[in-house]
Amino acid sequence: MKLKKTIRTLHRWLGLITGLPFFLIALTGSLYAFQEEIQDFGRQDYKIENSGLIPRKPSEVQKVAERLIPEKTLHAVLYPKTGKAAEAIFYERGQEYYEKVYIHPENLEILGHEDLTKGFFPFVLQGHYYLWLPPKIGHPFVAIVCLVFLFIGLSGLFIWWPKNKKARKQRFTIKWKSVNWKRKNYDLHQVLGFYLLIFAMVFSITGLVWGFDWFRNSYYAISSGGESFQEFEMPLPENPGDSLSQAHAMDQVFYRMWREYPKAEYIEVHPAIDSLGTIAANANPDASTYWKTDYRYFEPHHLKELEVNHIWGRFENAGFADKLMRMNYDIHVGAIGGLPGKILAFLVSLILASLPITGFLIWYGRKIKARKKTKQKDFLRPKAWLLRSS
Repeated sequence: MKLKKTIRTLHRWLGLITGLPFFLIALTGSLYAFQEEIQDFGRQDYKIENSGLIPRKPSEVQKVAERLIPEKTLHAVLYPKTGKAAEAIFYERGQEYYEKVYIHPENLEILGHEDLTKGFFPFVLQGHYYLWLPPKIGHPFVAIVCLVFLFIGLSGLFIWWPKNKKARKQRFTIKWKSVNWKRKNYDLHQVLGFYLLIFAMVFSITGLVWGFDWFRNSYYAISSGGESFQEFEMPLPENPGDSLSQAHAMDQVFYRMWREYPKAEYIEVHPAIDSLGTIAANANPDASTYWKTDYRYFEPHHLKELEVNHIWGRFENAGFADKLMRMNYDIHVGAIGGLPGKILAFLVSLILASLPITGFLIWYGRKIKARKKTKQKDFLRPKAWLLRSS
């Protein structure tokens, strides 16, 4: 009984302390669930009719885009196979910009320019990742909230689970006909919390993979049978020497990928950092997810393919743990289950956001009830002046 009382106390106070941050994380997660579909709907001007011709070279797309944004670093050129413009993506880790220039892949016409750091969804994403705090503060804080919520969810199950089978059956349903709003609120917190526990654990675990390196490394070690997680690292050319020009090498890699992946829904090629740097490219057979993507790396001279020992290599070389790590984003946002998965992620996140509210109301209701009992006792207790007069 002491253990259950201690866990109940921790559940209550940790829930009260992290309730508001968790509410914001869950709410922003639900709002972000359909951001790709909503944003894609708003990009009708960037839709095109493909003639079936081979697209223009990525070096040509790069030149057009850099004339529009000359002061930024090109991260990649992405070619959707049908119906969409090519994307020149400007991004560099640690920098405060993330922009796209949409270019017709056949006639190089600029169709649009988008700053992906501004607008509604970037604002929502900043809240979900950092709670609108500076990243160095917000990132670990959000990770701590996820870790605490993992305990809150499991402790809630421990507190809720009754020994009596009859009582257990009663706790699986919400008593909507009850006239007492406190009873309805209690059921909303307990019953919904029970049914959504498995989803809440999935969201927390996949979030913690990004939140803490030690958690990610442990998660990978467990799922791989003891292997160590390898950080992403761009492979270096084995024999630096006479090389093709950076632009020509990137073009050759793109056309090779275009031939070898006729069924890919998009192909992306990354320019090398310098004339002797490695050229990266990837091909995704399913644009709605990321985990099946083939990531490949080439020397700038002779275009020899380079092997890697991290998870971002060829899909066919990925083991179970590698695939699980690749799936992390798709699982977290529900994309792994297609549109039904995203709908489920949206609804679950929205209901999870309600749990801190119903939990607070349970605590507040009990606090008021305790105050009333205290006042009643004080009223019945003999007053000091009456004792003195007697």
